[in-house]
Amino acid sequence: MAIADQAFVTAVLETSVGPVPQVATVLAGRDRWGTFLVRLGFGRMRYTVEPGLYAVGMPTEDSPVLVTANYKLSFDHLRAALSGQAAWILVLDTKGINVWCAAGKGTFGTAALCAQVSASQLAQLVRQRRLVVPQLGAPGISAHAVKKESGFSVLYGPVMARDLPEFLTRGMQATPAMRRKTFPFLERLTLVPVEGVIVCKWALPLSVLLIVMSGLLGPVSFWENVREQGGWTVAGLWSGIVAGAVLTPMLLPVLPGRAFSVKGGAAGLLVALLFVTVFFSWSGALGNGLTSLAWLLLIPAIASFLGMEFTGASTYTSLSGVKKEMRLAVPLQMATALCGLLLLIWTRRL
Repeated sequence: MAIADQAFVTAVLETSVGPVPQVATVLAGRDRWGTFLVRLGFGRMRYTVEPGLYAVGMPTEDSPVLVTANYKLSFDHLRAALSGQAAWILVLDTKGINVWCAAGKGTFGTAALCAQVSASQLAQLVRQRRLVVPQLGAPGISAHAVKKESGFSVLYGPVMARDLPEFLTRGMQATPAMRRKTFPFLERLTLVPVEGVIVCKWALPLSVLLIVMSGLLGPVSFWENVREQGGWTVAGLWSGIVAGAVLTPMLLPVLPGRAFSVKGGAAGLLVALLFVTVFFSWSGALGNGLTSLAWLLLIPAIASFLGMEFTGASTYTSLSGVKKEMRLAVPLQMATALCGLLLLIWTRRL
C-alpha cells in the first residue's frame, strides 16, 4: 500500500523534500474497530502503518519531530494525542511491534532510526535538529550514536502519549510524573481479552478431552461418569484459567510476592480453596480428601503458569528477571500439575 493511500491520511502536503501525508487526529470508527479486534488478538501482527514521514496539522521547519513504531495502535495513540498540534511523525519499521517491545528486540533501534531519518530527508526538511523518542523506546536507542550518524539529538518524551501536548508546551521538558510508568487497574484489565482468546485455543479442546477421560476413567458407565465427574473436571480446569488469566492481572498489586508466578499461584490457591468448598457442598462429597488435594495442586499450578504470561506487559519486570523466574518456576509448576493430575486420575479409579 502506498503511504498516502492509508485510510487515516486526510491530505498530502507538498514540502521541500516532496509530498508528505497529513494524518487525522480524530480516530474513525474503523480505527476503533481495528483496536477492538487487536485487543482480542485478531490480526495483531498485521496491524501496521507504512513506515515513513507523516504530518500532523501544518508543521513547519521548526516543528517537533516525534518518533514512533509502525504498530498501528501505537501510531493511533500518538496522532490522537496531537489534536491541535503541528508536528512531524517519523514512523520506524518495527515489523508491527510496539515501541517498548521493539526496543527490546532491536527493531526500534539506533540503526532503524538513522536509516529512516536519512530516507525521509529530514535534515533538508526541518531546521531544528531534535528527535523526540518515546521514553519506553530508550533501551533500543543510543543517543550519541544517533547524533554522530544523523546529526540529530535525541530527546526522550513522556511515557504516555497523552502527556505530549503539555510536554511540548513546556519546551520539551518532562515533569517527574511524565517519567513514571504506572500499571493501573483499567490498563491491566485491557490485557485480559487477548489472553483469554489465546487460552481458549488450547483450553476448549482440552476441556473436551477431559470430559472424555472422565467418562473412561470413572468407576461406572461412561455417561454416568461424564455426568458425575466430567463437569467438575472441566470446572477445575477453568478455575485455574480464570485465576491466572483474569484474577492475577486484576489483583496484581495486592497479591503476595514479587514474581508473577507467585502472584498467579496465590490467586490460584484462593480459587482452589473456593472450588473445593463448592465441590464438597454441591457434589455430595464426591470422591475423598485426595480429590481435594489434587485440585489444590492443579488449580494453583495452572494459575501460576498463566500468571507469568503478563510479565511482558509490565514494567515491573526485566528480561533477566523473567528468565530466572521461568527457570525456577516452570519445573515446579509442571511437577505440581503432574502430581495433581495423577492424584486426580487415581481418585477416579477408586
